[in-house]
Amino acid sequence: MITVLESINLSTLYLNQKGIESPRTNAELLLADILNCKRLDLYLSFERPLSEEEVQKYREHIKRRGNFEPLQYIIGKVEFCGLELKVNPSVLIPRPETELMVENILNQIPKEQKMIILDIGSGSGNIAIALAVNLPLSKIVSTDVSEEAVLVAKENSERHKVSERIKFVKHNILKNDLSSFPMFDLVVSNPPYVSKESYSTLQKEIKNFEPTIAVTDESDGYTFYREISAKVSAKLKENGKLFFEVAQEQSEGVVEIMSKNNFRNIGVIKDYQEIDRIIFGERI
Repeated sequence: MITVLESINLSTLYLNQKGIESPRTNAELLLADILNCKRLDLYLSFERPLSEEEVQKYREHIKRRGNFEPLQYIIGKVEFCGLELKVNPSVLIPRPETELMVENILNQIPKEQKMIILDIGSGSGNIAIALAVNLPLSKIVSTDVSEEAVLVAKENSERHKVSERIKFVKHNILKNDLSSFPMFDLVVSNPPYVSKESYSTLQKEIKNFEPTIAVTDESDGYTFYREISAKVSAKLKENGKLFFEVAQEQSEGVVEIMSKNNFRNIGVIKDYQEIDRIIFGERI
């Protein structure tokens, strides 16, 4: 029978030939998921033989990854701000850049403060849930245009026991106003910001598997920033804050949009690669 180490070596070679980045890491993470153990535990079990059932399941996982299906969709989960979240092809896979936005929000808000927060673009619920877990006195409204995404987000909120403080709503910010919503202390959004022109240049994992509506506005990349800035300006309390995640080279344009919509004290935060990534400002 084939051992853990032999399986990893063969799978690494296969994924490398397919052009998958970090093939060894992918091979190990997929096998760790099947064996229900941590990746590092594999190193203590190199000589362990795999059962026929484990081999078959591993082959299926490796084949899917070789076709560029994201690892997170294959194993059905991702870690975000220390929280394990369910993900599937109906939601965008949370990225470290979005963790950075959450961290910066939490740095500006005392844990004991009571806040009413609006999260536009629920996805897996990652932003809303991370904020709810870390701001136990706050209540959050989180919206998404996708019914499937709302269901995933609700499930994740229940898993982390914050569902009573988060209201997930199906809502299209481009077509609908916010007149029925309460006033907010904070609005946050990681909107679809890839332009139609840039979309074709994205990795296969994104183009072929992640939901298009969560990635691109099919325009110039600024559609959601314009709509959100205009609509939430009337729904933010005085000195309320708006946080955006932005794409590379978008910061100047987003700052201008926010300035035109009555936001001041606008700040720009760089990510780990020194790229302008987070924009925030206060409503006048």
